[in-house]
Amino acid sequence: MLRFVLTVCMTLAASVASAIEIKEVTSAGGINAWVVEEPSIPFTALEIRMRGGASLDLPQKRGAVNLMMALIEEGSGDMDARAFQTKLDGLAASFSFRAFDDTMSISARFLTENQDEVLALLRQALTDPRFDQDAIDRVRAQVLSGIAGDEKSPNRIASSYFDAAAFGDHPYGSSIDGTADSVKGLTQADMFEAYENTLTRAEIYVSAVGNVTAEQIGPMLDTLLGDLPADGPPPPPHVDFGLAGGVTVIPFETPQSVALFGHKGITRDDDDFFAAYILNEVLGGSGFESRLMNEVREKRGLTYGIRTYLIPKFHAEMWLGQVASANATIGEAIAVTRDVWSDIATNGVTQDELDSIKTFLTGEYPLRFDGNAEIAEIMVGMQMIGLPTDYVINRNDYIEAVTLADVKRVAAELLHPEDLHFVVVGQPEGVQSSN
Repeated sequence: MLRFVLTVCMTLAASVASAIEIKEVTSAGGINAWVVEEPSIPFTALEIRMRGGASLDLPQKRGAVNLMMALIEEGSGDMDARAFQTKLDGLAASFSFRAFDDTMSISARFLTENQDEVLALLRQALTDPRFDQDAIDRVRAQVLSGIAGDEKSPNRIASSYFDAAAFGDHPYGSSIDGTADSVKGLTQADMFEAYENTLTRAEIYVSAVGNVTAEQIGPMLDTLLGDLPADGPPPPPHVDFGLAGGVTVIPFETPQSVALFGHKGITRDDDDFFAAYILNEVLGGSGFESRLMNEVREKRGLTYGIRTYLIPKFHAEMWLGQVASANATIGEAIAVTRDVWSDIATNGVTQDELDSIKTFLTGEYPLRFDGNAEIAEIMVGMQMIGLPTDYVINRNDYIEAVTLADVKRVAAELLHPEDLHFVVVGQPEGVQSSN
């Protein structure tokens, strides 16, 4: 039965990929976009990304970009927050404005019959934000509440320490939310400054999926985005992963310790990325089938789950993992993790593991394309990392092309158990900081 299901999924992958025809368009104003025309449903998903994001926070103003993006929907033009939301709700549309380390994310979902009004409202939000003081105070309080909550979360404590130790004064070294002190000090003028520095056309990526044509998208985007500034500040420089191997224990009163661990990773455009991607799935990325899950959970019962992740940011690369275990057993979980890391670095993976992961990866790929919004998000992500429009057709071929020799070589080159640093938050028994 399982073999039948996997065969169906692989067949679906080919049919989904072939059904998606991506048209690349450049507007008269120079804005590039990818479009998938799907007129059968009177609905469109629009995704916009801008390079920069919270990495463009000014010194002593950490959290400004994040707070600014949370305020975009809180009033613009002659509409205060309530009037803006009432108008948006009446159009049966939704907007999302988010900041990340390196990007700004703007999403819109709307019915065809309301398209003109929705895009006019979105344009107003992007070009004429108000940043009213009462909205700033209200949203700031929400951010501060989140920061206070993070200070009581073992996972967030581990992440904050790990990032600071790995990246220091680089923006990656601190949360995009900022600190309580930095957020409390942000002013309305800071919001306008963050807005002017980040919402630009310098590096903008757009995708649209639904009841929209390639001919329509160019004029639509020039009207929507053409009045934004052309350029913004330069991005921060690349930063090397700066955390050496070892253990850091952060005392925290809890019956269960959490550990965040990792070392240097690989860039997304590296020729060996697909081999590394498959390697990570075998190591700790594919749920109950991974080597770490089998050794740490299934064989020894030390955790409910353990995962590893390749994190290729725009200006740094990491190979991260996370595990939680009782205070009495977290030390053993760490030791087993190191052993598995070392074994795969030395011996690679088996042919059966490689074949199983390939089947999983090629079979699950079409499941990502289950709606206009999901396809739009995938397409804009492809653009940002420089993938071609035919990637959706060829992606599974890239997976299948990876050989056992490729994975073994990449494991030996990239996995360094001696470089793993474990940040442990809790009351771990028998585990001490190494420095």
